[in-house]
Amino acid sequence: MEAYATAQQVYAAGLVFSRLAAIVMLIPGIGEGFIPPRVRMALAFVMALLLFPVLGGSVPPVPDAVSGVAGAVIKEIMIGLLIGGILRLFMLSLAAAGEIISIQTTLAFSQTANPAQAQPSTTLGTFLGLIGIVLIMTTGLHHLFISAIVKSYQLFPFTKPVMVADAGQLAIQTVGASFALGLQLAAPVVVFSLIFNIATGLVGRVMPQFQIFFVASPLMVLMGLSIFALSLGVIGVVWTDRYRDLLSRFGA
Repeated sequence: MEAYATAQQVYAAGLVFSRLAAIVMLIPGIGEGFIPPRVRMALAFVMALLLFPVLGGSVPPVPDAVSGVAGAVIKEIMIGLLIGGILRLFMLSLAAAGEIISIQTTLAFSQTANPAQAQPSTTLGTFLGLIGIVLIMTTGLHHLFISAIVKSYQLFPFTKPVMVADAGQLAIQTVGASFALGLQLAAPVVVFSLIFNIATGLVGRVMPQFQIFFVASPLMVLMGLSIFALSLGVIGVVWTDRYRDLLSRFGA
C-alpha cells in the first residue's frame, strides 16, 4: 500500500469517510430510505476523496494500538450521526404540522405509505414531508448541507472529544423547536377549526333537531383543505427559513 498511499493518508481518509458516511446516511433528501445504501455510500466516498486534500493535514498521527484507531473511527461515526440526526429531526416539524392539520380536518384516519418513514403516516403528513424534500433540493439547501459538513470539522475537530451532554441538549431543543414550528405552520387550520367547532356547537344548541354532524363534516374537510392549500406557500417559506437558521448553527 505504501506505493499508493502512506499509512497516515489511509488513516486520515478513513476518518473523513467515517464521518461523511454517517452524515450522508441520515441527512434529508440524500439520506432517504428509498435511495439505495450503495448510492449513498458511493456519494460519501466521493465526497471523502474531495475533502481529503483539505482536511487530511489536520488529522492526528496514527495511534500505535488498534484500539486507538477503532476509537477514533467510532468517534467520527458518532459525530456524523449527531449532525445527520439533528438535520433529520427538524423534518419532524412538517410531520407534526401534517398530523395536526389531519386531526383538525377529521382526516387523521387517512393513512398512506410514507417513503421517508418505515411506517405509514397521515396523507397530509406524507405530502408535507415530500414537499420538504422538494424544497431542500430546489432552494439549494442541500448545498448548505455540504457547507455544514465541511464546517463541522471546525466545530468538532479530530483532536477534541465528543460533547455528549451538549449533543443531547441540542437534540432535545431541536425536537421541541420542531414541534413548536409544526404547530405554527398548522396555525391557520387550527384557528379555523376552533372557530368552526364553536359555531357548529352554538348551532347545535340553538337547533337541537338539526343534523349538524352531517353538514359540518363535509364543510370542515372542504374549508380546512382550502385554507391549508392557501397557506401552503407561507408554510414552505417559513419552514425553509427556519431550516436555514438551523444550518447556520453548523457554520453553513
